[in-house]
Amino acid sequence: MARPALPPVLHSVRLPLEMTRAGMLAERVLRCFWPLISVVLLVLALLMLGIQDLVPIEAVWTCGAVAILAAGAAVFYGTRRFHWPGRAEALARLDETLPGRPIRALLDEQAIGANDTQSAALWRAHQARMADRAAMARAPAPDLKLARRDPFALRYVALLAFLVALLFGSVWRVGSVAEMTPGGGELASGPSWEGWIEPPRYTGKPTLYLNDQAGSSLRVPQGSRITLRFYGEIGALSLAETVSGNSVQEGAGADPVQDFIVNRDGMIEIAGSGGQSWQVAIIADTPPQITIAGVAEAEATGEMTLPFTASDDYGVVAGQAVIALDVAAVDRRYGLAADPEPREAVVVPLPMPIAGDRRMFTETLIEDFSKHPFANLPVTVRLSAEDAAGHVTNIAPSPMILPARRFFDPLAAAVIEQRRDLLWTRGNAPRVAQVLRAISHRPDAVFRSETAYLRLRVILRRLETFAAYGLKTEQQEELSEALWDLAVLLEEGDLSDALERLRRAQERLSEAMKNGASDQEIAELMQELREATNEYMRQLSRQAQQEGEQGQQGQPSENAMQMTQDDLQRMMDRIQELMEQGRMAEAEQALQELQQMMENMRVAQGQGQGGQSEGQQAMEGLAETLREQQGLSDQAFRDLQEQFNPGAQAGESQGNQGRNGGQGQGQSHEGQGGQGDGTQGEQPDGQGTLADRQQALRDELRRQQGNLPGAGTPEGDAAREALDRAGRAMDGAEQSLRQDDYADAIDRQSEAMEALREGMRALGEAMAQQQGQPGQGTTQGDMEAQNRDPLGRESGSNGSLGTPENLLQGEDVYRRARELLDEIRRRSGEGDRPEVERNYLQRLLERF
Repeated sequence: MARPALPPVLHSVRLPLEMTRAGMLAERVLRCFWPLISVVLLVLALLMLGIQDLVPIEAVWTCGAVAILAAGAAVFYGTRRFHWPGRAEALARLDETLPGRPIRALLDEQAIGANDTQSAALWRAHQARMADRAAMARAPAPDLKLARRDPFALRYVALLAFLVALLFGSVWRVGSVAEMTPGGGELASGPSWEGWIEPPRYTGKPTLYLNDQAGSSLRVPQGSRITLRFYGEIGALSLAETVSGNSVQEGAGADPVQDFIVNRDGMIEIAGSGGQSWQVAIIADTPPQITIAGVAEAEATGEMTLPFTASDDYGVVAGQAVIALDVAAVDRRYGLAADPEPREAVVVPLPMPIAGDRRMFTETLIEDFSKHPFANLPVTVRLSAEDAAGHVTNIAPSPMILPARRFFDPLAAAVIEQRRDLLWTRGNAPRVAQVLRAISHRPDAVFRSETAYLRLRVILRRLETFAAYGLKTEQQEELSEALWDLAVLLEEGDLSDALERLRRAQERLSEAMKNGASDQEIAELMQELREATNEYMRQLSRQAQQEGEQGQQGQPSENAMQMTQDDLQRMMDRIQELMEQGRMAEAEQALQELQQMMENMRVAQGQGQGGQSEGQQAMEGLAETLREQQGLSDQAFRDLQEQFNPGAQAGESQGNQGRNGGQGQGQSHEGQGGQGDGTQGEQPDGQGTLADRQQALRDELRRQQGNLPGAGTPEGDAAREALDRAGRAMDGAEQSLRQDDYADAIDRQSEAMEALREGMRALGEAMAQQQGQPGQGTTQGDMEAQNRDPLGRESGSNGSLGTPENLLQGEDVYRRARELLDEIRRRSGEGDRPEVERNYLQRLLERF
């Protein structure tokens, strides 16, 4: 029968009606046949993954029968519940989505008043209104949810398995089922095979499909696994190989699955219809190599550093250092004359690169052996390396003195020597007790601290008591630890007490930050920190003076932090300012940086001794001018941000106060510029104030030019020329600031700072030449001690502000660099920041 035509009044909803009907059809098909779809997808997934080739044929046909029964049940279930959606159902579904049911209204007829003109007009108006509403009909989205019908989400399990099969399986594997029919596979296509070569995972080489390898020769890494699968009649294909070194049992070469490891060169042959043969050459895995790359040294804290270089064709996975006492090289005198007690060699794992290529690398073994009995004695160090294949390489033992902490105080060195003798053998106990009693006979002339003397007497009495009844190993270890603590106390003296007080003050202040202390409590803790810092500085200075008198002062360590008292006070002022502003996280970070620097620095020698030369005064003045110019440039940049995004940078500008020397809080040489109050946006005439500060800085530079030494020398003339360019750039920056052109002002300020650096560099060269002439100012060491930047770095030899040396050491420099890069990336991704700032941050990211 022909389907009845759609009434003319519904022609405007023809397309939405058909789409609604299609959606209803999809709903019913999915609700009725989702079990069938799930069964089909699951069966296809198993076949594409080749599961049928891994299980016995009986299991394949059993699972096939179960799948057919399940599919038949799913078809019966779906056909019983499915019925085709009709037009009336689609109209009703579409009409439900419209206000007032306009489709139903269009299909209605006027029941009464059809002969009344006014009633008929009203009905036509109503029909026209409903037609307009019907014309706006849109097909509703079909409801495809099956959670109520499939509460265990079995459909998703089948779908996931099918997707995995698409990614990792093969459609061609489905055809292997045909081979499992009685006689069908052999008659249709005959026997076939597949093969794979899987190199060891540590080589990083990909798996090879053996059927795709052209030619009769193969080169594979040693230890590769070869897997072969034979399809068809059992015995039609067979394997013969000589690469594994295993003897093949009779009849085993015809097994459907062959699996063996390539251990040597040889031959692989697949005999039978469609078979192939290859000559196999292995790529040998060479043993790793390791060598000592430098001389073992001891850090100031006693840690030994031993650089080494290791290499391997596929990468080194582990290594170790074996440290044994070299008895033959020991100077067998005094306490070492007796035979030593047997001690096992020290085995230390070597550090491996966390990231990067391990095929060739250089690392440093860092260990502290200061307390070990082998410390500062002749030893042999044997390094070994191991690769992923299990090959181990041992190098010949290298003789050396085991680096450890050294004690420079005579009494502490004597105590450490007796500790060494006691650890050498317990038979030295009477001799050690005699020596300790001798050196403590007149304590007033030897001991600086009563505490140290009393501790020595306690150790001495215990040693004599233990020796009288036979010294045991546990007692030997206990006394050696006590002697070590005594030596450290004698070596560090009051400096250790001052450092401990400083640490306690820092810890209390850190806890106050975390617990939200009041302003009064913070002020009291900051005062305690200042007092502890001053005491620590005095002890450092006293120790440095004593070392200088003994001729042991020498050159400062490369890792020493050079800071002055003013620098420390400036850092503590910054910490207190951050806490008063409630920025506890930044304050705690600054406190940690102060703590780290305080523990690693020493007082700059020569500070306050004698007057400064004219060149030193000029260099310090230019350095201060450069810092103030940097502060003005930063302030101008924040004002430029405020122009593009008013109010958004207020908090940030406030947070940046005091960060640089010239940001409204720095000191100027004439007292000008120090009266600025931070951000410009806080004053109505802030722009004029910034321009006035730029003018004051220009005047100060002009005054410094008049007092610049080195007239008549090429270096002095170069310095004056650079300062002239800096002055002209400052004048341009001042004019731009008065005209609200902050971008141009920042460019001019950058030119001024670059010219200032060039001038300081030239002045430094002039001063360096003068240092070579007798009677020309102070020594180079005094000049460097006086000329420190706020971060404690030494001035460069060419007159620059500072060098990156001694700023951050070890892991801290990488940690700080990562933090800065993360912060720059975060800010560059904030869309509410001005475009000029985001462009600036993007340039920083591109550069670093």
